[in-house]
Amino acid sequence: MENEIKQHRILAVQRFKAGESSESICASLGKSKFWLYKWVRRYNEDDVSWCEDRSCRPLATPNHTPPEIEEIVKMVRLSLYNQDLFCGAQAILWEMEELGVKPLPSIRTINRILAKNELTHRRTGRYEAKGTAYPALPSTLPNQTHQARFGWSVLPGRAGSFLQPEYRRYCNGQVWPVSFAFQVRSNNP
Repeated sequence: MENEIKQHRILAVQRFKAGESSESICASLGKSKFWLYKWVRRYNEDDVSWCEDRSCRPLATPNHTPPEIEEIVKMVRLSLYNQDLFCGAQAILWEMEELGVKPLPSIRTINRILAKNELTHRRTGRYEAKGTAYPALPSTLPNQTHQARFGWSVLPGRAGSFLQPEYRRYCNGQVWPVSFAFQVRSNNP
């Protein structure tokens, strides 16, 4: 099949060089004019490989991650994993900064390297707490922490008004204030 394709290319160029019209060549071979002129441009008497396919891949990839950096990423990830530490892309980047690796890859590049080498699997086994308790409201009875009060106060701003919510959460007689603001834009000047 590949030899047949090459023969079509050679024959088409020979017919074109002999003076046959491009329309008749393209019609007989079932090809486009673009195809014909591509092979006429590539024709070279001195080079026997002119009729072979060429790769569309760029000759140089300047942003390609060096293989040494890929190996360092894999080794750092393995080291962190074996120490039962967090071994995600951010932790790998921090570890590489401490090691003084240059150039440092981005977090996205580290994630690509891990995915390419199939190092994105999760830890096996159950989660074990590290000793720091998650902060929780001290409720002992059901529905004890569901009481909340919302109020809004308007604060003037340059580009519009700010609504300042007054939010309080009650739990066992204690008040837990939380504050945040929203900007409201008006259509009136």
